[in-house]
Formats: sequence, C-alpha cells, structure tokens
Amino acid sequence: MTTTDQNPTRTDSPRDPWGQLLENVGRHQDRAAYQALFEHFGPQIKYYAMANGLASHADELVQEVFVSIWRRSCLYDWRKAAASTWIFTIARNQRIDMLRKMRRTRVERSVATDDLWQIPGEYEDEPVTSLHRLMSEKRVRQSLSQLPEEQLTVIAKVYMENKSHQAVADELEIPLGTVKSRVRLALNKLKVILQDQDS
Repeated sequence: MTTTDQNPTRTDSPRDPWGQLLENVGRHQDRAAYQALFEHFGPQIKYYAMANGLASHADELVQEVFVSIWRRSCLYDWRKAAASTWIFTIARNQRIDMLRKMRRTRVERSVATDDLWQIPGEYEDEPVTSLHRLMSEKRVRQSLSQLPEEQLTVIAKVYMENKSHQAVADELEIPLGTVKSRVRLALNKLKVILQDQDS
C-alpha cells in the first residue's frame, strides 16, 4: 500500500487554503468562502487593473472576475494550478475582453469624425485653428483612439452629437468647467498627436 493510499486526503483536497475555499464555493456555493476570497484577492485584482490600463474600470474588473469565480469555481482543479494562478488567469482574460470592448466603443464613437471639421468659433484662437490645417479623416480617426476615455466622451458628445457643454455636463453629471477643461485638453492633445505624425 502506498503513502497515497494510506492518506487519501493528500490528493483529494488542495493544500493551498485558497484552493480549499475555491472548492468550497464550487461544491457547496459557500458564501463565507466566497467572501474570504473576495476580501483577499479583490484588492489585488483592483491594483492589477489600475496598473494595466483599466484605472477607471478597476472596480468593474473586480466585479466581473468574481462573477466568473462564482460561476466557474466548480471547474477549478487544484492539481492543475494554484488558486491564485487560476484567479489571475480569469482576471487577465477579463481585462483583455474589457479592453477590446472599450476599443470597439471608441471606434463606434469616432465614426462620425467628419463633424470635427466644423468646430465652433469659440475655440478659434486655440489649437483648433492649426488642427483645421492638419486634419485628414484617416488621421483624425487614428488620433481620436489615443485620447483618454473621459476626453473622448466629451469630444464625441460636443462635436459629434452636437450637444452644448451644459447639456454634456448635465448628462454626465459633472461640472460645466470639467467639460470645458476636457474639451480643451482633448483638442490640445489632438494637435500634439497630429504634429508628431508630421515630424
């Protein structure tokens, strides 16, 4: 008789306490185990998101990961991977999916970039004047994709949806000054991007 036969618990359950919690969630829908996993790995996943391009969506990533853990923990096999490896594989895959969705959203928002050719006179003395000389439709599409999401959002609403700054502020529930600041920052960044493309 082998050592394994004498002590079957060594192969029937994980030695890693986090793996045991995962198994408890998968086999018994153990909410206390799920909460313990959330309290331990939630902050780590949030930091991972913030350090890897999802700072403004960190909480959303944590939520998506833990929804997946609840649904898929029954598939966890401690013999194939440690609990932390399994959980962060889910986090990595969810991060990739979220980034793809964000890129698709940005492309959809930038479809009507022709509207940027008709920029109101309020900004004639700012970077827009030179933007008119620099812009081409293809370059604008490429440049818009490089804007931070919050700047792209206000640019899309002001110039593509033809909304006033006040309407955008009301819709997004942010101060009017923030909307104007984001528009100004976005236009300045577009100018820099387009000038860099020329150099």
